[in-house]
Amino acid sequence: MNKMTKLINLILILTLNFSCAEKKSTEKEINQPELVATSKSDTLKFTSGIRAILQDSKGNYWFGSQNEGVSLYDGSSFKYYTINEGLAGNQIRSIQEDKNGTIWFGTANGVSSYDGKTVQKHTVIGNSESEWTKTDIDLWFDAGTRQGVYRYDGQKLNYLPFPNPKNITSGSTYAVTSISKGKNDMLWFGTYAGVFGYNGSEFTTINDETLRLTEDSEKMHVRSILEDSQGRLWIGNNGIGVMLKSGNSIINFSKEQGKLIPMNEFEANALSKQFTKNTGLQAVFAITEDSQGNIWFGDRDSGAWKFDGKTLTNYKIDTKLISQMIYNIYEDQNKNLLFGMAEGGVYKFNGKTFDKQY
Repeated sequence: MNKMTKLINLILILTLNFSCAEKKSTEKEINQPELVATSKSDTLKFTSGIRAILQDSKGNYWFGSQNEGVSLYDGSSFKYYTINEGLAGNQIRSIQEDKNGTIWFGTANGVSSYDGKTVQKHTVIGNSESEWTKTDIDLWFDAGTRQGVYRYDGQKLNYLPFPNPKNITSGSTYAVTSISKGKNDMLWFGTYAGVFGYNGSEFTTINDETLRLTEDSEKMHVRSILEDSQGRLWIGNNGIGVMLKSGNSIINFSKEQGKLIPMNEFEANALSKQFTKNTGLQAVFAITEDSQGNIWFGDRDSGAWKFDGKTLTNYKIDTKLISQMIYNIYEDQNKNLLFGMAEGGVYKFNGKTFDKQY
């Protein structure tokens, strides 16, 4: 074999090796799993409704159910945790991650945490009520049927009661239904009977008494709350739609947009369970702002609504679903907008329609 032939063979071998290496590298990139994609090998088994969603600092997804506990999705399979594994309750109302990477669950029966190995219950030590205070590391949870909140200060769980107003005209309690962190160090707590704002030293109260609603049927029944990036406070009610507080003024946003059904008709449909007849922005159980500044509402009866600052657009999540009710709207680290449904599924908004993910 002459030198020229050896050189040609060497070039062919090097070219072949390089092509194989390049192919393997490309295959590796293509085969890397995406977390927000329907898993072919495993599916989410919850059927009772997705009340809470969190993507943690490791990229894992946590899904909290209405009465089946919580599930961890690592991109390939689902793992489940219930009261049998140490959760305080199987109804998951909130999921948070602290600065140490510990995952916290607010349940209907108390607070639990997961450190990556075990689930631990947390209880308030003693029966005494704590005084109101706040720090940057606090985690806040609803306190079940109690008229106050749980605050975890990094060491222990405290119960803080609300300063009850003199008159409660709606007949509802001040048990917490939603929590939102706002500008100027403000915390907002939505309760059935109204809203409390706390800035670390004083309270702001929004309820039937302070609003002085003119119609007897228009009573607050708060189910969701959000202070957006502009400092506007959105208050979602079950019955009177969305109230919008901007500065010192408060309006009924649903009524202003022409999306409020007369209360007698809404209540009649609710009593007869004809929720499909309620097509307005009336029973709002979820509010979220996406990374583009759009405000999203999840309605019990009419599906999803997007407000871009000018136009209010209604979307049906899936016509095959018996209920369009949305429990939770969550934007993940990749700016995917996820919707937790009452029937147990999780859907992703693709810009026009909704794809079922889990």
